[in-house]
This record gives sequence, structure tokens and C-alpha cells, in this order.
Amino acid sequence: MSDLQRSFAKAKLAGLPLEPALPAHALLAEAEHEAEETDELQPLPETDREEDATSASSASSASSTGTIGPNSKHLFARPTGSGAGKIAQNPLPWTDYFAQEYYLENTRPDETVIHHIYLTLPAAKGPLFVLHHGAGSSGLSFALFAAELRKALPNCGVLSVDARGHGETAVKTPDGQFKGEPYDLSLDLLSSDLVDAVRLLQAKLEWPQLPDIVLVGHSLGGPIVTDVALKGTLGSHVLGYAVLDVVEGSAMDALQKMNQYLATRPKNFPSLASGIEWHTRSRTLRNGTSARVSVPSLLCQKPNPAAASQEDPPWIWRTDLSATEYYWENWFTGLSKKFLEAKGGKLLILAGTDRLDKELMIGQMQGKYQLQVFPDAGHFIQEDQPAKTAMVVVDFYRRNDRSALVLPPKVGDIMKKKP
Repeated sequence: MSDLQRSFAKAKLAGLPLEPALPAHALLAEAEHEAEETDELQPLPETDREEDATSASSASSASSTGTIGPNSKHLFARPTGSGAGKIAQNPLPWTDYFAQEYYLENTRPDETVIHHIYLTLPAAKGPLFVLHHGAGSSGLSFALFAAELRKALPNCGVLSVDARGHGETAVKTPDGQFKGEPYDLSLDLLSSDLVDAVRLLQAKLEWPQLPDIVLVGHSLGGPIVTDVALKGTLGSHVLGYAVLDVVEGSAMDALQKMNQYLATRPKNFPSLASGIEWHTRSRTLRNGTSARVSVPSLLCQKPNPAAASQEDPPWIWRTDLSATEYYWENWFTGLSKKFLEAKGGKLLILAGTDRLDKELMIGQMQGKYQLQVFPDAGHFIQEDQPAKTAMVVVDFYRRNDRSALVLPPKVGDIMKKKP
């Protein structure tokens, strides 16, 4: 541009009005935009470039299945701050989840069983969910599940038992001495114990008849409730039964490695809090609140005569699972066949479809039972996913609720009404 042209342009521009100043919010937005542009121009370190390339590749692969993968750069970083890593490990009381507990005494010729149960009574015409835990566990493994049942179905009742050798259920000899391990944990005896607990409760509360019942069993509790349903010892009051994360095939396979697993568990804990922490950190239980309710019932203090001080003995396992090995095959043999043949509605909830054996796969394809899978849960489904498990069980009850059926009138009654 020549000097003459430059002078002419300056004269024209001088005659134009000044540009109004930008408002504050516009200036802020412009500054942020400039900062973003500046950030984009900054070279990335080599490590970040490699991580971003890997993330982009993973995101591209994941997007084909409609899944967005998380940024792995800080996925496993520990939280920082004054509260970092601090998770409550103090025990929670059972009274937050059940209304009452009972000790029901049952005298037999060779023993006296004192059944310990947790109970919330049903309202008028409400069903009773009878819950049985797995080996080494207790009735409190259903604590959060029981509360969720009541939320979904407010008029229902919940009965959760402690099996013999578990929780606070005790067995006495004819001379009044408490029995210790090894206990008789045969399937027939455990299923009889469950029926006895229900009948004893009925007598204590003076129920003229039992309410409608849905049996729910987790792990070892699955074969027990299935056996009760198959034998029909509770009569027509049983609407159906639900089995949580146990099938014959996978259970028999798992027994081969059970002793190896038990050897990896701590023998004792210095406190209840450390026992709770182990269950959550080892991912045995994936719900910290449930662990705070159920774990204390799995442990007990027994003084060690060889210890120098008896003031604060360690907490040990209440049930020695290795001592129950004799009964392991007895619990699960024939379970699939019994499950399919017993009367009543059938519900199977698993943590993965890989647990299904051939007999159950065929039965499922034939529509003989309802199958629900929770892939995000561990073995303790009712503890890891209490709300989801309760909702499925409540829906199962509603589908099998006979009181909701509306039957057409009989032909004889119609004929009588005709003039």
C-alpha cells in the first residue's frame, strides 16, 4: 500500500464511531476462550500423548458397543484430603432392620435346639418371607434385603433364621450341656430346623394358620428351602421359593477349591472393625453398610488359655467351615433336579450366567422357572445389591400371589341366578 492510500484509509477510519466496550461477561468468556486456545497449543509430554492415544483407541472400540470407558489416568488414584480413605467400620445394630428377635426352644429326644430368629411381623393378609443364609453366614446377611422388602411391600413380614452352628442358634445335649463343633449339618436336619422354626413361631404368636410364604435361600440356604418346598412340609402356604447364587454344577466344582480358599482367610481379627474391613477390602462383601450389620455375627471372642493376657482376646470365626467338609456334597447333590421338580413358583438369581449347569439351562429354555442375573454383584447378592434383589423377589411374589387371582363364577352359580 502506497503512502497516499494509507493516508486515505486513516482519514476514513477516523470518521467511524468507536466500537463499544464489551460487557464484563463477554470479556470473561473471551478470556476463557483465549486460555483454551493457549492450552491447545501447549505441547503434550510424551507420556500423556501415549496415554491419550491409548484412551482414544479404547474409546473408539468401546463406542461400537455403546459403552463409554472411563479415563484410566487417575482411575486407581487414592483420594486425597483429611478424610481420604476413612470409611466407617463400626458395627450397626440389627434393630435398624428387624423389629424383634426370638429364641424358640425345640426339644427332641436326643437334643434341644434353641432357634434364634430375626422377625418383622406381616400386616393383615401380608405374606411372610422366610430367609435362610449360607454356610458360615447368619440371618443378618439379609438385614438390608429385609428392609428393602418392607419398602417395596409394606405389609409383608420377614423371618430370618440362624442355622444351627451359626449366629446365636444353640444346641444342647439331653443333660443340658451346649454342643460344640462338629455339628450335625446334614441337609435333612437343616431343612427340618427351618420348618420347626416357622411352626414354633406360629405357636408362640398363636396364629390360627400360617400366612402365605415365600422361601428365600442364599448359597447353602438354596438347597434347604428347595428341600422344604419339595417335601411340602409347610403345606400349601408356600407360594414359591427363590434360590440366590447357587446351582449344583458350579457348587460341586467350587467345593474342589474350598479348602484352598479357607486357608487364605485370616484366622482371627484384633477387633470387629478389622473383621468388617477385611470383608470389604477383600471384596467378599461389596456393600460396606451390609458388612457393618452382618460381619459381627460371624465372629466371636474366645479366650486363649495360652495367651499372656485375657483382657482382650481376638475375634475368631464363629463357624469353622473346614469342619463342615463332610456335608458339602450332601448339600448340593441333586439340587438342580429338586429345584425343577418342587411345587410352587421358582426363582433363581445368579451373579453370572456361567453358573448355570446343563439341567438348569434346559429347564430355563422350557420356561420352568424365572431367571435373573446381577453381573455387578458378588456371591452375596442380597448384601451387594439388596434393593434390586428385593424388587425382583417382590415382583416374583406378586406373580404367584393367589389372593390377587380373580376366578370366573361357577356355571352352577350362574344357572341358579337365572329366573
